[in-house]
Amino acid sequence: MAKGSVVGNLAEDLGLHVRDLLTRNLRVSAEKQYFTVNMESGNILVSDRIDRESLCLQNPLCVVPLEIVAQNPLNVFHINVMIEDINDNPPHFPQNNIVLQINELAMPGTRFGLESAIDADVGPHSVQSYQLSSSEHFSLMMKGKTEDKNAPELVLTKPLDREQQSSHLLVLTAVDGGDPVLTGTAAIQIKVTDANDNAPVFSHDMYKVSLRENLPPGTSVLKVTATDQDEGVNAEITYSFKSLRDDTGNIFMLDHQNGEIKSKGPIDFETSKSYTMNIEARDGGGMTSECKIILEILDENDNTPDVVFTSVTSSITEDAEPGTVIALFKTHDKDSGENGEVTCVIKEKVPFRIESSSNNYYKLVTDGALDREHTTEYNVTITATDRGKPPLSSSTCVTLHIGDVNDNAPVFHQESYVVHLAENNPPGVSIAQVIAYDPDLGSNGCVFYSIVASDLETRELTSYVSVNAQSGVVFAQRAFDYEQLRAFELTLQARDQGSPALSANVSLRVL
Repeated sequence: MAKGSVVGNLAEDLGLHVRDLLTRNLRVSAEKQYFTVNMESGNILVSDRIDRESLCLQNPLCVVPLEIVAQNPLNVFHINVMIEDINDNPPHFPQNNIVLQINELAMPGTRFGLESAIDADVGPHSVQSYQLSSSEHFSLMMKGKTEDKNAPELVLTKPLDREQQSSHLLVLTAVDGGDPVLTGTAAIQIKVTDANDNAPVFSHDMYKVSLRENLPPGTSVLKVTATDQDEGVNAEITYSFKSLRDDTGNIFMLDHQNGEIKSKGPIDFETSKSYTMNIEARDGGGMTSECKIILEILDENDNTPDVVFTSVTSSITEDAEPGTVIALFKTHDKDSGENGEVTCVIKEKVPFRIESSSNNYYKLVTDGALDREHTTEYNVTITATDRGKPPLSSSTCVTLHIGDVNDNAPVFHQESYVVHLAENNPPGVSIAQVIAYDPDLGSNGCVFYSIVASDLETRELTSYVSVNAQSGVVFAQRAFDYEQLRAFELTLQARDQGSPALSANVSLRVL
């Protein structure tokens, strides 16, 4: 499908309003962005070229899992997109030219196995039938060879005579089930040989072997053996792979003389859990037989689990309730079974805990009271450990900043103040300073001072004293006279700028 094609409507399927898509910041979380979400329509759109054969090889069911992460509140939606096959790959044979040596004494009805054609498509788009060019000596029939695949066999219908005709040329055509159909061809050259009346025989028709992944190159995997009752050249046997996929040929090698299979490249369980191959034994007279080999790969704990944060709240206020979700993360381990089962823990002593969500998703939530004035930030290390023997683990650290709330009232340096002032002071002189401290941040910790009570009459107060709101310095507004005013008392207040504001009072006695 072209880029921009509509796959489905996310908003409609999830029961969301389109206007919620922007406010909840929906986004696709995937290793490769094949799809995007249109925030205006809610449609899931194709954003990159999708090749089913690259994604799923020969698997008939091809599913691309998507994870849609939403904010406010945090949530994750799991979507499976099924990729349907189209007939965009023609069949082809591993060899364009096939050479068969057939003895002139071969009886009509004798069958000769041919290599199956390979088609990267699946289901009805894969190889459905074979056709053979017209021949008076040969016909074509199908033999059930492997699961869901038919292998062509060449059948001798009329006796051969090497002296009359020493070679025959046929064309084999593989046809898939597409509309229109796609085809691939291979030329078959028949060389008629002198009598060799015994074909090689394998000790087993099928071999099954279990192998550990990560075997060193050159490790012996299996040795197949075929015998031939003929003598001389007609009993000399050579071995070769038949219908071998490219990836298998890069991983295993075969000794053509003794039939021993050895590892060639890295064997990785996470790449393939098993390999199936056919080996042909051919004697010196050209007669062949085949055996089937199934190699089962055993998983080793060779992949470390990792932690991926999909969403992290940048700041948490110190009044956050226990259980508040502050981060969403997932774990991933390529191994299988216990080797791929992961647990997550926090090793530090911090007021946070991990809650399991679904599909290897976890939530990091608060698990106790927070106090910014005590701790302004936390470095939380999440350690993911699998259940392999020995276990493998990895750690990821996330820094969480604690936001301020107005939870501290101002505190005066002294419980009360007493100052002595000589009479006849000059007007405007500073007579005292009160100081209050507020550990909160910003406006929550910004203190302003005022006079809230006095034993002077209200109308006299402003003519006698004032206080600087920012500094807390108390000033005499006039000259004082001991014979008229020997002492008076003020109540000053320090008030922060939080919402709601918090305050504290202190007494100032002037003698």
